[in-house]
Amino acid sequence: MRTITLGSSSLEVPAVAVGCMRINSLDKTEAERFVRTAMEEGANFFDHADIYGGGACEEIFADAVQMNPTVREQMILQSKCGIRQGMFDFSKEHILASVDGILSRLKTDYLDVLLLHRPDALVEPEEVAEAFDQLERSGKVRHFGVSNQNPMQIQLLQKSVKQPIVANQLQLSITNATMISSGINVNMENSSAVNRDGSVLDFCRLHDITIQPWSPFQYGFFEGVFLGSDKFPELNQKIDELAEKYSVTNTTIAIAWLLRHPANMQPIIGTMNTERLKDCIKATHITLTRQEWYEVYRAAGNILP
Repeated sequence: MRTITLGSSSLEVPAVAVGCMRINSLDKTEAERFVRTAMEEGANFFDHADIYGGGACEEIFADAVQMNPTVREQMILQSKCGIRQGMFDFSKEHILASVDGILSRLKTDYLDVLLLHRPDALVEPEEVAEAFDQLERSGKVRHFGVSNQNPMQIQLLQKSVKQPIVANQLQLSITNATMISSGINVNMENSSAVNRDGSVLDFCRLHDITIQPWSPFQYGFFEGVFLGSDKFPELNQKIDELAEKYSVTNTTIAIAWLLRHPANMQPIIGTMNTERLKDCIKATHITLTRQEWYEVYRAAGNILP
């Protein structure tokens, strides 16, 4: 497994992360097999959130690995907090309580990374800073990041937060690539030129923040998977062509497309299928050519000015 450095930290992490949002769809034996396979393949970075399965996903994961200090040191754990029923909450009280709950469910004393999950319109950066300081001092959290935030929101946080923001989890796939398209179509009078995220891709590269693409196989907002979809015949034809060339699956090519970008992204892989997970991991050993990357980009319906 190829590794990257997470943001401006010294933490070396696998180039793909294992998302655990759906681990509650597995029984205990299946969960044990899945996590064991991931570890054997070098995919030891696991992404959680306190809302996944209402907290059950973290509990299932801890049981699946039979969590203990020895097992814990072999993996990197990331979780997220801030989403509540009908609202977002970045208050100091909620962040601290959420982390305690996460640690209890994961049966560990610390998180390697904590992300704020979605922006809170009522965020008070000073409160977040107090929470982060307390979590860092206590050893409960070692690194901090955000999810779905634009550059100004991150800068607002960093006005008070002293810890570096090492990651930003953002929706990104071949068919959901507006953060790339707006940079290609600068100064053009077309819909692709619309800057919807404040140039977050360039901002993260400038400030050493690792982008963690979520839903790397989805089109729209959880509308479906583009691989094999009759809505994207040209895209699938191109992906299948490259899969044959590199002797891999279409899954591998879809992830390889993200990894080819020089931003050193870390895709979050949400599959609970061990073979698909292995296919995703194979992408870390493939480097698409510049021409191939652009061919896939255009086959998805993206335009060049």
